[in-house]
Amino acid sequence: MKTGYFLWLGFILTIQVGWTSVAAQEQTAVPAAADAAGKTALTLENIFTKGTYQQKSFGPVRWMKDDKSYSSLEPDKEYGGRDIVRYDAQTGRRDIVVSAKSLIPRGEKAPLSIADYSWSEDNKKLLIFTNTQRVWRYNTRGDYWVLDLATGKLARMGSSLEQSSLMFAKFSPDATRIAYTSRQNVYVEDLATGKITAVTHDGGDNIINGTFDWVYEEELDCRDGFRWSPDGKYIAYWQSDTRGTGVFYLIDNVDSLYSRPIPFPYPKVGTALSAVKVGVVAANGGETRWFAVPGDPREHYLARMDFIPHSSELMIQQLNRAQNTNRVWIGDIQTLRLDNILTDQDKAFLDLHDNIKWLDKDRYFTWTTEQDGWLHLYKVSRDGKEQHLITKGDFDVININCIDPAGGYVYYIASPQNFTQRYLYRSRLDGTGTAQRVTPEGVEGYHAYQVSANAKWAIHTFNNAATPDRISLVSLPLHKEVRVLEDNHELEQKIAALGLNPREFFKVDIGGMQLDAWMIKPAGFDPSKKYPLLFYVYGEPAASTVQDTWAGGDLWHQYLSQKGWLVISVDNRGTKVPRGRDWRKSIYGQIGLLASEDQSKAARKIFTLFPYIDTARVGIWGWSGGGQMTLNCLFRYPDIYKAGLAVSFVSDQRLYDATYQERYMGLLKDNPKGYHDGSPLYYAANLKGRLMIIHGTGDDNVHYQSFEMLVNELIRNNKQFDMMSYPMRSHGIYERENTSLHLRETMERFWNENLY
Repeated sequence: MKTGYFLWLGFILTIQVGWTSVAAQEQTAVPAAADAAGKTALTLENIFTKGTYQQKSFGPVRWMKDDKSYSSLEPDKEYGGRDIVRYDAQTGRRDIVVSAKSLIPRGEKAPLSIADYSWSEDNKKLLIFTNTQRVWRYNTRGDYWVLDLATGKLARMGSSLEQSSLMFAKFSPDATRIAYTSRQNVYVEDLATGKITAVTHDGGDNIINGTFDWVYEEELDCRDGFRWSPDGKYIAYWQSDTRGTGVFYLIDNVDSLYSRPIPFPYPKVGTALSAVKVGVVAANGGETRWFAVPGDPREHYLARMDFIPHSSELMIQQLNRAQNTNRVWIGDIQTLRLDNILTDQDKAFLDLHDNIKWLDKDRYFTWTTEQDGWLHLYKVSRDGKEQHLITKGDFDVININCIDPAGGYVYYIASPQNFTQRYLYRSRLDGTGTAQRVTPEGVEGYHAYQVSANAKWAIHTFNNAATPDRISLVSLPLHKEVRVLEDNHELEQKIAALGLNPREFFKVDIGGMQLDAWMIKPAGFDPSKKYPLLFYVYGEPAASTVQDTWAGGDLWHQYLSQKGWLVISVDNRGTKVPRGRDWRKSIYGQIGLLASEDQSKAARKIFTLFPYIDTARVGIWGWSGGGQMTLNCLFRYPDIYKAGLAVSFVSDQRLYDATYQERYMGLLKDNPKGYHDGSPLYYAANLKGRLMIIHGTGDDNVHYQSFEMLVNELIRNNKQFDMMSYPMRSHGIYERENTSLHLRETMERFWNENLY
């Protein structure tokens, strides 16, 4: 359900300076329509079809290895495609490093379309990822080409393998070979001879080598499943055995004369997980040797694995099934000996953090944990016996941006005073002193940074609820702005012409606990009038809705406000905000219960704060976990909410994947009552108001099964409701022609008919 929150605003661009699609970059914005008085009108077509309010990005940006320049992709007007260009940070000098012309394969007229790229360690070769295909929700399969900058030779990798079947290709440390996966096996290709060696042979069907099954990808962020050893002699990789894991079937009824079942292993709550293990094989082929990590492999996750620099040792992180214990092992690839050097535990659940950096000639590493009640970075000795707190204070470290051993600082995002905003801080790696704010005071909102490895420069992206991305180059640590890269002034002018009311942030006291919230007032707001109210909810521990960030202008809710709605969103306890361990873990074992109670208390309190709310016309809506929360609120507190709209929801928590649900609810055998009581399916008989449910039949994340089971229960209890199914659309309901527009018009029609 975590992806659902981020997909509900499919038109939003990320606040980070990252990858955007070629189509999005090359799209020409369509002018907005104007009403009879000349005022710009906000329309669903302009938001969801024409890209009228699409903000501009810069890049994608990569810091070069010299830490003095950065690279970007820019259109080549002569040959098409894009050039890779380098900018000197200090002077702004621009040089073309790789021209689009050099990326035209022999016999072709057009250059390769760059989806991603990486440099060899010596910067003499370039690896291009192109012709990508979607695997579940990410484009991770496609073709890889290598360009030798010295000779100009451009060669496609895996030429004897199935085209567009390669995944996660990467250079060997000496840049003489490329390793990749194809059809669940791992291969190594010699760049000089073109010889391809299969280093695994048993992949296929239930055996997955070098990548992962659905749930590891979705819930543990595991996709690239193999690693080169630092000396380039070995490859360590994960192998997943999905035998015994339940197989779920999506049914495609629209693309052929007969229906086509689409099977994939999907462990639901309480069912068998894939058996996962880590092995090591010589890069020139041979027999794989496996680490004997203690514990039943179907009751544990091998969540992280990587080589320790300059060594023949692996660091392996092993989560138990309940995900409240993380054992860190050091494994020698020669002897296969394993030593448990660190164990992190929590009474509720643990999150994974990819903040490990080796320090002091690889004698120490950084580790992120909540053991003192706040999320902080620690320095831990290689044997785990020494642990020293680096970041200190009653605040959470939200994201690590740069660990700079030479300068002696770690740079990170935090927001001690305002949980809806983000700022750059730094702390000394030796743990002395206090946290220093790097972001200047007075610029409130969201600040994101791509920091060079030496912490001298950063690409700074600022936005807030009223301001689209402003991207600039700054020097650190003084945060001096060197040049503006993109300010989105044209978009600001378009938004200003709409005359929208901004999101207003406020707090709601529900009795000893203050919750963050925002509201958007209707167009032409008159406090003496009464307005219908629509709550937007998520409420799960994977994300937050109340953030002072641009979020694409939140134009869907702005559109509704222009039609006369008051829109409010509240973050209940347990949402992913930097308010400390106790806040985030409060929801443990009671998903759907505590959150819906908080939402109901917040609603009643809000009614007393704002007399212009028409309490007879209160609706609630959400997507994914927010859809589940919508149903729980509507069924549990029917006297508050008169209508609800739930999209891509879980109706019974046992139907969702084991990894997500068991992390936050505990194991089914230990908490059967919590699973039952937190599932809206069992309270459908309480429905009093109007309900609409929407789902994509091709949803591989939250299955259409959840939709049909709720439909069945509503029918059994003789409850009238509205429903809409989108054939072969996934969790985000955006695929295929006209889907996004149709979806929003469907939602608008429901509110107009039942609450306005």
